[in-house]
Amino acid sequence: MKKKLLSRVIIVMALFMFAGIGNFAQAATIEREYGTDTAIYQGASAQKVQASDTFSIAQIGGSVHGRLYDQWTYRSQVSTGIAMGLRMHTYVWMETGGNTMQTANMLNYFLPKIQTPKGSIIALDYEDGAGPSAQANTDNVLYGMRRIRDAGYTPVLYSGKYYIANHLQLDRILSEFPNSLWIASYADMQVRTRPLWGYFPSMPGVAIWQFTSTGRAGGLDYNVDLLGITKKGYKHGDAERPVTKPEAVKEGIQADNTPKKDITTGYTVKVNFSAKTWSNGAGIPNWVKGNSYEVIQTNGNKVLLVGIMSWIDRSNVEILSTAKQNSTQATASTYTVHSGDSLSAIAARFGTTVSALQSANNIRNANLIYPGQVLRVSGQATAQRTYTVRSGDNLSVIAGRLSTTVSHLQSMNEIRNANLIYSGQNLKY
Repeated sequence: MKKKLLSRVIIVMALFMFAGIGNFAQAATIEREYGTDTAIYQGASAQKVQASDTFSIAQIGGSVHGRLYDQWTYRSQVSTGIAMGLRMHTYVWMETGGNTMQTANMLNYFLPKIQTPKGSIIALDYEDGAGPSAQANTDNVLYGMRRIRDAGYTPVLYSGKYYIANHLQLDRILSEFPNSLWIASYADMQVRTRPLWGYFPSMPGVAIWQFTSTGRAGGLDYNVDLLGITKKGYKHGDAERPVTKPEAVKEGIQADNTPKKDITTGYTVKVNFSAKTWSNGAGIPNWVKGNSYEVIQTNGNKVLLVGIMSWIDRSNVEILSTAKQNSTQATASTYTVHSGDSLSAIAARFGTTVSALQSANNIRNANLIYPGQVLRVSGQATAQRTYTVRSGDNLSVIAGRLSTTVSHLQSMNEIRNANLIYSGQNLKY
């Protein structure tokens, strides 16, 4: 017993050394919860790393030296996150240095557009563009946090430990807003679903730790809530009981309460992490699980997903938005990347350009896209000629007849197995 007790004391002392004196005692009594933060990179739907995630923080937009920009994904990420059972929160990019006037314009624009409940987090993402005066920078950050508090939300400051040390007066911020920091600090770029606690950013006031930018392959920020701050805005921390219900929250609740038997063409659904096989018995690959897809056909208890072209039982999906909601919210077409895709092929398909796709989706490297990624495509699909498959046809024969290639036909028609075509099928070319 004494050895066990001593071991526990040593562990607690080690945790105390890196958890920050100001919030360790409180953090030690609260069950840690995990969640993502998302922006335009993640597409129209909220994201989970694991089925047990409880919250997510969506970017509404930001200000870069006075230039304001929106994130078209914000509202739908909030509504689909609520449908998933996530407590949804908001963050805004704040590249306004020490310029309070720019921050005022930013908040005048974005505060009326907030779609998460009163009391929920609005985080100021202050990690670039700081001015030369730490006092002016701090005055500006405090002004923004006060505006958020006065509007009825929970102000949080997102940044890095060393960025704060070099550009802000942390003691002033914490004296007015204790335990209000959301700090990014990564051990490495490996895929991680749990923190390496030895890399905790030891400093006072940390409420949320973003411990990796690769919660899954391809990249996804992942966070641990140390103090239960992400429960704010939700009664007893229940995602289904928000304090207030902005339109996006109402849409998410409606989708969540829609019976799966009502799923029809045009719905958006998420493949459950627990799903194991397609309707034909084949195993479902891991990259499909947790991602969202539009339903393009139904057949009894089965639904067909766009970009996947495999039937799945209704019990293995979760409704994120109804067809009516998608029609109402549609601000842009989207396309889900699948294996073998390239930006150039996607651009050709939708009558747009690679550079336009990069700009619309904040993609710096055109080669870095991944299966399951949801892209905003501003163009409409170009008019396509079609060929109807006849008995005895195969893709090689058809490609020769149409002066194209098998791989082009596969890409245009989302055919994974070149041998699986059937009479009467309409192929685009």
